[in-house]
Amino acid sequence: MVAKETTKTYTREELKKVKKTQKEKESTKEKSSPKIRVRLLPIWLRVLLIVVLMGISVIAGLVVGYGVIGNGNPEDALDKSTWQHIIDLVEKK
Repeated sequence: MVAKETTKTYTREELKKVKKTQKEKESTKEKSSPKIRVRLLPIWLRVLLIVVLMGISVIAGLVVGYGVIGNGNPEDALDKSTWQHIIDLVEKK
């Protein structure tokens, strides 16, 4: 058997009352529980994390560039004497 759909007919006044009560319920819900966004990581921690990750990527790029592409010892990429030599070559005219 198929259940019959029952539809109730409303007068204009009844419809206005129903809509008004629905709007009141929605407005009280919005007022009582505003959406609060909770950040998992604060903004200062995000900035710090980005700076640390950028530093790690620069060091990894130096090691790969000097060791693999430049056919040198990867540990020498982080030596102060290596960088002083590079600076001396660049500044030499």
